Amino acid sequence: MSKGNLKHTWEVIGRLYKVTRRYLKFLLLGVLATIFMSCADSGLIWLLKPVMDKGFIAKDAHFLFMLPFAILVLFLIRGGASFCSRYFINRVSRNVVMIFRQKLFKKYLRLPLDYFDANNSGQMLSTLIYNVEQVSEASSDTLIVILRESTYLVGLITVMFISSWQLSSLFIVIVPPVYWLAKWSSVRMKRLSMNVQDSITDVTKAADAGLKGNKLIKLSSTYSLEVGRFNDITQKARHRELKIVITNALSTCSVQMLMGLPIAGILAIALFPSLHITPGSFAVVITALFSLLRPLQRLSSVNSILQKGVAGAESIFSVLDLHEEVDSGTISNIKRSGVLEVKDMHFQYKHTDVDVLRGINLLVRPGESLAVVGRSGAGKSTLVNLLTRFYLPQRGGVFFDNLNINDYKLDVFRRQFAFVSQQTFLFDDTIANNILYGVSRSVSPKELDRVIDAAYLRDFVDQLPQGVDTLIGQDGVLLSGGQRQRMAIARALLRDAPILILDEATSSLDSETEFHIQAAIDEVLSERTSIVIAHRLSTIEKADNILVLDGGEIIEQGSHRALLAQSGLYSTLHRMQFKEAPSPVC
Repeated sequence: MSKGNLKHTWEVIGRLYKVTRRYLKFLLLGVLATIFMSCADSGLIWLLKPVMDKGFIAKDAHFLFMLPFAILVLFLIRGGASFCSRYFINRVSRNVVMIFRQKLFKKYLRLPLDYFDANNSGQMLSTLIYNVEQVSEASSDTLIVILRESTYLVGLITVMFISSWQLSSLFIVIVPPVYWLAKWSSVRMKRLSMNVQDSITDVTKAADAGLKGNKLIKLSSTYSLEVGRFNDITQKARHRELKIVITNALSTCSVQMLMGLPIAGILAIALFPSLHITPGSFAVVITALFSLLRPLQRLSSVNSILQKGVAGAESIFSVLDLHEEVDSGTISNIKRSGVLEVKDMHFQYKHTDVDVLRGINLLVRPGESLAVVGRSGAGKSTLVNLLTRFYLPQRGGVFFDNLNINDYKLDVFRRQFAFVSQQTFLFDDTIANNILYGVSRSVSPKELDRVIDAAYLRDFVDQLPQGVDTLIGQDGVLLSGGQRQRMAIARALLRDAPILILDEATSSLDSETEFHIQAAIDEVLSERTSIVIAHRLSTIEKADNILVLDGGEIIEQGSHRALLAQSGLYSTLHRMQFKEAPSPVC
């Protein structure tokens, strides 16, 4: 291992220690218990010498009487120490798992939207679940093995040299090759562990895509294709995992073969009379040598788990070190009816050099309604994401009450918006809790009933045996698309926000439901500022101002009648829709 890699590994271990040091007292108790357990194991082997020499040969009656009590005490010490070792060290490791998962989840929620654009949810889940568990193993099982087996190893060697330093000196022969094996194994295990983590991420991503896209797979009859793709990925993961098994096995069996050298040498010279080796000393040295196989084997194999833990910790820290959403604002006092303005705004996504929006200028006064239309890819949703500070523009900016929105505290600013998207997300919770989600004030049952009626949910809710307390499943899987969107509208109606953003809010509704919902929305919009991204142009005819986006630029702007009179893109799109031709708007 190079000095740079070794230094980096110790830096990772140092950061892990900072997380675990708050539980230092439990860790120390576990360490002490482990040392007591190893000393008890070594003591049992040391007892072989007096058992052979005083018991079987000298027939010492007092010794034979005390021997059972001594063995019982040693086993009691070992049993209690074993329990304390596992409990206290695993208590630390499970706390480490909890802390890292809490930190990662908190970090994910604070990362900017462009991170989620560039990273798969399966990859993030793999880090949150699998990589954290690797750190747990490294901080519990590995620590137990290293402490127990290293102290046991030292105890056995001490017992050997106390019993017969002449015979035990042969053990030194195998120290250099064992050290070289451990060094080679460490370097290779770390590299292989990183590869295995990448494979697990690929497996998670493929499984996540297959499970989420199961309807498309069924409709496309691509079952065999997806199964084959998943099989290829899992076979690659198996191949990489087997490399770790092979490396571990080679390291272990090499140590075992090296142990044959001192054992053979001891057997060859032990019978020389000039050495004065007693039967008890010979038995202790041979038993200790054979017992050395266990700590040497486990210490060599534990390296794979240790390197997995280090690799897992590296991936966790790489996420925790990412920059969060920019939130440098200091203003928390926002007027409830502010002016929203965009000045010469240009925006492009990361890793691209093409402007998605160029030279955007618009003004929305309190109580006004602004509609945004255009072809697919014109930049409508991107504009909304910039207004709510999900992205930051490269030039220009968004202003609220004549102040740049970056001057406001992020959470405070976003509370000025209620948002309904065509891609409605619902929690695996009750209907009531989903509608109330994000509402900071107390809501009475009467007020909840009012928004349920306004969102045209009453007939649906009344048919359910538990009413608003009915669970809707993960992401509202038990609801239709229209019901999901109506719940999102009810949530937005209940949220006390001065600006309402509707991103194709009625796209999943049938004509009758849309009529009722639109009436409810019109009533609410009369009291609030609204920004509407529309697919159906008939829903925005009453808007105070309509922007027509094309190629990232505003090419037309005005009222519904004014735009129709211009005979431009808006007029063309309007004619296409009302002739029931396929519309390029989305």
